[in-house]
Amino acid sequence: MNNRVEKALNEQIHKEASSSQYYLAMASWSENNGLNGTAKFMYTHSDEERFHMLKLVKFVNERGGKAVIPSIEKPPLEFSTLKNVFESLLKHEIGVTESINNLVDVCLQEKDYTTHNFVQWYVAEQLEEEALARSMLDKLKLIGADSGGMYMFDRDLENAVNPEPNKTA
Repeated sequence: MNNRVEKALNEQIHKEASSSQYYLAMASWSENNGLNGTAKFMYTHSDEERFHMLKLVKFVNERGGKAVIPSIEKPPLEFSTLKNVFESLLKHEIGVTESINNLVDVCLQEKDYTTHNFVQWYVAEQLEEEALARSMLDKLKLIGADSGGMYMFDRDLENAVNPEPNKTA
């Protein structure tokens, strides 16, 4: 495996692992604030991000590279509001998208079309992640400070969450 591509993939492994922890911190905060639906949503997404990391680890190792399992920085422990949680989530996902785009660029520069093809799954996944975060934020903006609306939002998240991470691809 090309050294530059391997390094970029290992950086993405770190991003995905960090994302899993970030969602986990949001899940814990939500659960501690009586937002069980949001917590369930975040726990599920934490698992999905871990799956994204594992998919990269296996790919690097199968291609003859060496996947590096990273240490992870501590995610935030507190959020001011549920809206702040989803604003943070969107900002984080935008950063992950930028990282994926950089990885695509490295693959193209190094003419590693096999890895480029593999990474396209992540490109599509990031489109979904950002759209979902924006959709949640739009709903929260509509709800405003209405506690009944907030209750319904949280309940809808609890009922909408698929308990298994997306393991296709």
